[in-house]
Amino acid sequence: MKSSIRLLVFFLLSATVYSCASKGSKQQQQAPPPTAVNVVVVQPSPAVYYDQYPGTVNALNQVDIHAQVSGYITGIYFNDGAYVNKGQKLYTIDQQKYASDYNQAIASLNVEKANLVKAQKNADRYIELDKNDAIAKQTVDNALSDLEAQKMVVEAAKANVTAIETNVRYSTIYAPFSGVIGISQVKLGSSVSPGTTVLNTISAENTLAVDFAVDEKEIPRFVKIQQQRAKIADSVFTIALPDGSIYDYPGKISLLDRAVDPQTGTILARLEFNNPQSILKPGMTCNVRVKTSRDSAIIIPSKAITEQMGEYFVFVVGDSNKAIQTKITIGRRMSEKTILSDGLKAGQKVVTDGVQKVRDGAVVNPEIDSTGSVQPAH
Repeated sequence: MKSSIRLLVFFLLSATVYSCASKGSKQQQQAPPPTAVNVVVVQPSPAVYYDQYPGTVNALNQVDIHAQVSGYITGIYFNDGAYVNKGQKLYTIDQQKYASDYNQAIASLNVEKANLVKAQKNADRYIELDKNDAIAKQTVDNALSDLEAQKMVVEAAKANVTAIETNVRYSTIYAPFSGVIGISQVKLGSSVSPGTTVLNTISAENTLAVDFAVDEKEIPRFVKIQQQRAKIADSVFTIALPDGSIYDYPGKISLLDRAVDPQTGTILARLEFNNPQSILKPGMTCNVRVKTSRDSAIIIPSKAITEQMGEYFVFVVGDSNKAIQTKITIGRRMSEKTILSDGLKAGQKVVTDGVQKVRDGAVVNPEIDSTGSVQPAH
């Protein structure tokens, strides 16, 4: 009986071992082959690219035109949006009241001048009489006092004429400089008041500014460009217009603002652009493109990069063709390429195609991409 039990146990153990061995053999036969992937060999190469910043077009010379006297608009002497020359007449404000006041002031001045002549003659006559002791001293003193008082009255009358003359002059408004005038904010017959009503705006458009914010970390870079602008090619600064086209004329750096904005940590930079065709308009938005060149940079295809929780990774093919997920720090992104700041070294193989099928530590079957390396960025 015991031998029968031993025999049964032996057969059961043998069957179990055979079954496990059979399953292991089948699993080994069904193991998937290494994933085929394309790789590029990392090699430092020169890079030329454009850093971009949102910018705004502004006029270098622009002024709002205000009325300096009150009244009604009686004349408009330009076409909206036209080019006007310095000194060109733009508006007139009802001059009847100011002309009447001016004429009255002139008449008053003439009366006071006549009184001054009379006072002068009286004083001269009394002085001669006083030489012969033919008149009381008090009378002479009174005549001289009246003369001085009348002189001051004449000066006051002249000042009044000047003030009223200024009002007459201000009732006609002229262009302060040559430029493009906007759409009139008032019509014929509109009532205007000094300093409160904006009649129009004039801006010079032959040269315009483009202002953009620069991170405080980049200040040394832009200071260097500003100091070396005579040696730097004009193509360093260009702008992309709202329709995506590149403006025909390059710009030059004009200034960096005096201080950093403590709330944003940025400083305002200003470029100047010629505007012979009046394509640029104040208030227009654009993208400032700053050309940057690097003699040596690590550049990889953007498709090789994956993002996880705000961090960036690539798969590097290491020993035994194992794909190792490697964290990288990206720099400048371009459409199909990305310049890295850190994470890879020359000679490493980076998976470009098949990334979605690769897992960390998996064995892959790498094939060099058709290019063999990444071409310089532009």
